[in-house]
Amino acid sequence: MKKIRSKLLLALTCSSCLLFSAMLPAQPSNDTLSISGPFEFTNLDPSQSGYIYTRMQIVETLVDVEADGTLKAGLATAWEVSDDLLEWRFQLREQVLFHDGQLMDEASVANSLTRALEKHGPLSNAPIESIQADAGQVVIRLQQPYNLLPAVLANYANVILSPAAYLADGSVEQLLGTGPYQLSSFQPPHKLGVSRFDQYWGGKAAISHAEYLTGHRGESRVLQARSGQADIAFTLDPASLNMLNREQHVAVHSDLIPRTILLKINSGHPFLGPVEARQALSLALDRSGIARAVLRVPGSEANQLVPSSLGDWYLDDLPTAIQDQQQASDLLAALEWTPGPDGVLTRNDERFALTLITYADRPELTVVATAIQAQLAEIGIEVNVSVTNSSAIPAGHQDGSLEMALIARNYGFIADPLGVMIADFGSEQGGDWGAMNWTNAYVPTAIEQLKTETSAEIYRQTAQSIARQIAEELPLIPIAFYTQQTAVNQRVQNFRFDPFERSYFLSEMELSSK
Repeated sequence: MKKIRSKLLLALTCSSCLLFSAMLPAQPSNDTLSISGPFEFTNLDPSQSGYIYTRMQIVETLVDVEADGTLKAGLATAWEVSDDLLEWRFQLREQVLFHDGQLMDEASVANSLTRALEKHGPLSNAPIESIQADAGQVVIRLQQPYNLLPAVLANYANVILSPAAYLADGSVEQLLGTGPYQLSSFQPPHKLGVSRFDQYWGGKAAISHAEYLTGHRGESRVLQARSGQADIAFTLDPASLNMLNREQHVAVHSDLIPRTILLKINSGHPFLGPVEARQALSLALDRSGIARAVLRVPGSEANQLVPSSLGDWYLDDLPTAIQDQQQASDLLAALEWTPGPDGVLTRNDERFALTLITYADRPELTVVATAIQAQLAEIGIEVNVSVTNSSAIPAGHQDGSLEMALIARNYGFIADPLGVMIADFGSEQGGDWGAMNWTNAYVPTAIEQLKTETSAEIYRQTAQSIARQIAEELPLIPIAFYTQQTAVNQRVQNFRFDPFERSYFLSEMELSSK
């Protein structure tokens, strides 16, 4: 029976790969760059799917981000804040055209930001009193100081669109941005095409066309890279790297990004409420083994939420997270858990059994989840792994059903990590991708203070104290810092990776005729 199931699974996997392969042309044409990635898009609204549209350089924001996280000019060339920290003025770039040929002006920018303010996203969390147009500038008036504003304006949900993009109710009817590429075909949730916008303010791109295709399975993207059907394949399964490295026509790029693989814990669960229980789970994990054998990136094991590149939030003095099964067992024994006949811990006739959910968008997560399942079993914790859609995690947070989830959290979602910390830890309820039912009086209060803190020294001190509280109480258990694996065909010239995953830099690349 096991052999039959294995053959069936192999057949289904191959069928999935072949179906995905059939969706692309046999080989990309000489003037078209083909990209394969894991992310679906559902509609044209940047507040929901803007992460694809900024990557494909269809749309742009007022503020851009350097590779080191430094904010820089985008559609705004400069900005300044008043002495009372309540009024921000953004000077707009001149002679910028939307894809419908209309000139970008202060009125169109104010309109676009007002539309974004009305929708779910990081801008709606800012204390904005008004957004107004004023002689080549956009003026944003705040109800209270909020020094995170420029970083929030760099987020994909706050791109600038032509007034003609919107219907009367604020929904997006056409994706009319200002980027070097304009939307040419749209087949949600899996495929879209772009063509070069020759009137782009930043200069003409070399590649005339590009297409993006969603493929949930990592092996599907590997197949596309090996066959040459995809010029660039993002988010690869680590297990495929050795095979890809043997392909002469493909180069594999490994890039560190401000994203961390984490165990999201329901701290309100009766088994997981005591901090000692969460510490035991952490001590049971062999992070070095996961980094080396599963992720194929030795040294990527994590002892805290963020990597060292996000300096203010990184604790230099935190010891390496090591596996100590005996100490883990001792902590659980002190909580009155004892091994049952089959080795699973029991207490008051209840088995220490939990469900861990994760999602297939990032193929490494399912493999890491299986490793965690095996490692927790060694100390008597029974884990059922369920692979589902990523939407199940916020849904489980909201209805309280989630017990544990393995996630890849992007701390560069907003250039300043404070933006993500606000979403994940800024309230007693926690956040969909952050803490769940975790009681800590200090952290939400300290995060609130950072929204208005202007002293760099005090900001760092407070951020460090917040990070230390999280590291000690483990509402999220860090597993590994993330490395993005990308396969690039040899015909692609000038490829570079954006660690903040805002852009694919299509306009900088060229296609070789070889």
